[in-house]
Amino acid sequence: MNTTAEIRRILTTMQDIAPAGFAIAFHIQFTTPAFLFQTYPKEWINLYNKRGMVMQDPIVGFGFENNGTIRWSELAANDPAEVLSEASKYGLVYGMACGIEDGGSRSVAGFARSDRELTDAEIDQLQGLVQDLHTMTAEAKSVSPEVREDLRRMSISFTHP
Repeated sequence: MNTTAEIRRILTTMQDIAPAGFAIAFHIQFTTPAFLFQTYPKEWINLYNKRGMVMQDPIVGFGFENNGTIRWSELAANDPAEVLSEASKYGLVYGMACGIEDGGSRSVAGFARSDRELTDAEIDQLQGLVQDLHTMTAEAKSVSPEVREDLRRMSISFTHP
């Protein structure tokens, strides 16, 4: 299977597990990711960006400071700006944060559901898929310009369906 098709398959699986949406920033340098995939509601993304919530977001904070996962319910006590509370108004009620550092590069992800907590098995599966994408997109730096353009287009299509 080619890299582009496999990445698309993984992203679709993630959407199935986290139907309220997700945001994944791969290979962050300073504050800019090489690739960004978002499926959260557009209204939430707009508000989040308008208010500059990224620097106050406990999901982002966890992802930058840790390797591993945590449920959003466990982050609520460390959310003085009430980012998670505000997100719940857009159907992002339950979720998990994931941070990965591998190969000298960091990726951060958040996944959401509106109906229930993610199970331990779902969290493990999502963490494995983020790790797979982290590795695959790191390799994309050395592949053809066509594959990099495919990744850029996928990032746009997932973020702005």
